[in-house]
Amino acid sequence: MVFSSHVFLFYFLPLALLLYYSAPRRLKHVFLTLLSYAFYGWANPAFVLLLAFSTIVDYICGLVIARHTPFDGRYDVAPLEPGTPRTRAQRIAVTVSIISNLSLLGFFKYFNFATENYDAIVQAIGLPDLQLDLAIRITLPLGISFYTFQSMSYTIDVYRGHARALRNFIDFACYVSMFPQLVAGPIIRFSEVSEQLRERTHTLTKCARGAAFICVGLAKKILIANPCGKVADVAFDAGSIGLLDAWYGVIAYAFQIYFDFSAYTDMAIGLGLMLGFVFPKNFDSPYHARSITEFWRRWHISLSSWLRDYLYIPLGGNKLGSLRTGINLALVMLLGGLWHGASWNFVIWGGIHGVLLGVERLQGKDSFYRRLPDAIRVGITFVIVLITWVFFRAADLPSALAYLGAMFGLVSPTESAALLGGLLYQPYYVITFMIAIVVTWGAPQTWDWTRSLPLWKVAVILLLFGLSILVLATQAYNPFIYFIF
Repeated sequence: MVFSSHVFLFYFLPLALLLYYSAPRRLKHVFLTLLSYAFYGWANPAFVLLLAFSTIVDYICGLVIARHTPFDGRYDVAPLEPGTPRTRAQRIAVTVSIISNLSLLGFFKYFNFATENYDAIVQAIGLPDLQLDLAIRITLPLGISFYTFQSMSYTIDVYRGHARALRNFIDFACYVSMFPQLVAGPIIRFSEVSEQLRERTHTLTKCARGAAFICVGLAKKILIANPCGKVADVAFDAGSIGLLDAWYGVIAYAFQIYFDFSAYTDMAIGLGLMLGFVFPKNFDSPYHARSITEFWRRWHISLSSWLRDYLYIPLGGNKLGSLRTGINLALVMLLGGLWHGASWNFVIWGGIHGVLLGVERLQGKDSFYRRLPDAIRVGITFVIVLITWVFFRAADLPSALAYLGAMFGLVSPTESAALLGGLLYQPYYVITFMIAIVVTWGAPQTWDWTRSLPLWKVAVILLLFGLSILVLATQAYNPFIYFIF
């Protein structure tokens, strides 16, 4: 079930809010957990078993780490002292949590990738009899990349002494499964909502701002991301494409992935507000970035900060010398690329970002690049991001290299490529493309724009919502990109 669907907007969401608000305080998390499991199991009920397994394992591990039981009569206990020695049982518990979550993620996300590469290798070295040739293919459960990271952060934070362990299983299950951010983030750390799980307020102001987030997010998705996605699909699926068309297509994809994912984040934050939760910002105008380092401070903030705190810093961060810092950055981004998908394209995408992050770190603050005007630095950074998006979007490595060749005039388009203009430059798509430019570099962020809601903003929001619903009724193309990660 996607947020930008009639089923969610006009059936599931009203029912969910009715049940949630009508439930007594002590049962709100029960209802929210059941609703979230229904939301998650909508496409495939079997996926619910994986979510429940991850939740149960991490709940038990959290209790072991905190050295208390579900029946000791307390809601939670004081966090462990950071820096004090941990017992063998505590070390085992956090290890079990990490291994179980990574095993789930690794099996379901990378089994097909591993077997396909194994078969390719044995075929290449002349041993075809050793090929597995498995007919079975593993289906990727929705959101597994997000909720395994989220659930794992709980046990790690409890182990480090950064959070209190929960005694109440329903509260913990509610945290892991909350439907606003379950299948596509943002990745909510337990420490960010632990106090809100204990006590939070439900106000008209929160609800109104949440509704505004939802309406603006829906408009970004339906009115901008989807049309840009159609342009990107035509460009990347063309097989042969001219230089200008190739740049137009990859810029359209840059707009699609940004407005698609930031729209989902807006709607997730809005739904959280309507349920009384305040989730952190996940995007901060990433195409305003003046460097790749700044880009990752602005893009998918919950993931980049998760990788920093749970992988980069434990590897040594920037405290072990310049060479080790560069290696750590490259390794983290390689793994970050692989987290996005089981494909060499994602590995290359992450590797390029890792190398660039390392180079920027080595250059320091006094480099020539940092003395350039901000507008030039923003433009250069955007072009670099566009080049890396080619690997992110292309179906495979040969397709990515062919597309890059078209972008830089290294591949001559066929005569049939001239026909693409009739599809790419339809007035509707060109107008949407121009609107995307204005919104990306000229409009305020949803996070800031919704802080106050005078009548004129309410009118704009209602207009955007009405227009989005009308267009949604006519659109057959309505994917959410990050559902596949």
